[in-house]
Amino acid sequence: MFTGIVEVAVPVRALERRGAGARLVLAAPGEGADGPFQARIGDSLAVSGCCLTLAERGSEGSLAFDLSAETLARTWFGAGLSPGRRVNLERALRLDERLGGHVVTGHVDGGGTLLALREAGDGGRVATFEVDPGLERYLVDKGSITLDGVSLTVVSPRARRFDVALIPHTLAATTLGAAREGERVNVEADAIGKWVERLLAPHRGS
Repeated sequence: MFTGIVEVAVPVRALERRGAGARLVLAAPGEGADGPFQARIGDSLAVSGCCLTLAERGSEGSLAFDLSAETLARTWFGAGLSPGRRVNLERALRLDERLGGHVVTGHVDGGGTLLALREAGDGGRVATFEVDPGLERYLVDKGSITLDGVSLTVVSPRARRFDVALIPHTLAATTLGAAREGERVNVEADAIGKWVERLLAPHRGS
């Protein structure tokens, strides 16, 4: 379980295809917001919003993860990961910590595309995204959404499109600060909304 509060962004060091899957190696995280980034083998980490298991740590502190065929198909990792590209990292939530964002599982529902960016006039930016078909039902005005592991608030949803406000801290601390129009992002809808939808499904029309 995560909160969508990114701790650090690091570059990809290598992506090695292994059959239908792949081995992803990230550079050592170094310092996070709360000091040295510490993670153990077997820990769950959100890598740009995708929950992955830390499989290996290199002697220099690099982090290695095994990506399944499902992960490569569900996320932009299958086509967009390359050495040098940065990804967002967040360690799993501890029960004695504050829930600074919202409840995030790290189970990516699909993708979205950055359509437009404009300056907000306060040092931040307003970004317009379009989610893949079928995800628009989760776009609730002032509701929560996770884009590449970042907890954000949906603004002015219209069909599959919506806006988010990116404050200066988000631009500086996450990969969204360097995002360009046309780039893909991993999308996770609000988990509470998905549970409500599932539980009410048998009662539709009654």
